[in-house]
Amino acid sequence: MRRFPISAILSLVACVCSTAVYAETPQQILDGLTQQAKTESADFQGFDAARGELFFKQTHANDWSCASCHSENPVNGGKHAKTGKAIEPLAPSANAERFTEPKKVKKWFRRNCNDVLERTCTAQEQGDVLTWLLATQ
Repeated sequence: MRRFPISAILSLVACVCSTAVYAETPQQILDGLTQQAKTESADFQGFDAARGELFFKQTHANDWSCASCHSENPVNGGKHAKTGKAIEPLAPSANAERFTEPKKVKKWFRRNCNDVLERTCTAQEQGDVLTWLLATQ
């Protein structure tokens, strides 16, 4: 019978556990945005997919929209409007890795909101867009 060193087994367990700690579901990300939105506004009434779709497709400060790079249908891939770099589908139904890593979600909302709106998006805006993306098949 083959035996594995205890240190190899412990390393494997630590790796699996640390991945589980950082991996989340899009719903968990949305739940976090809900808490943030309640903090930002006492009048928070919840997220709205229709408002999220409108926000996603509407041009903002510099004539860009989210759809400028992610395409009108987030189930499809896109292409960065300036660099031409290919972008994987944004909708979780088409790309299971989307909205599963809080650090990435925060990074890309910050970067893309600054590109499109020339400011940070509110939790309400982020939650509306994510609600629409979760409903998109």
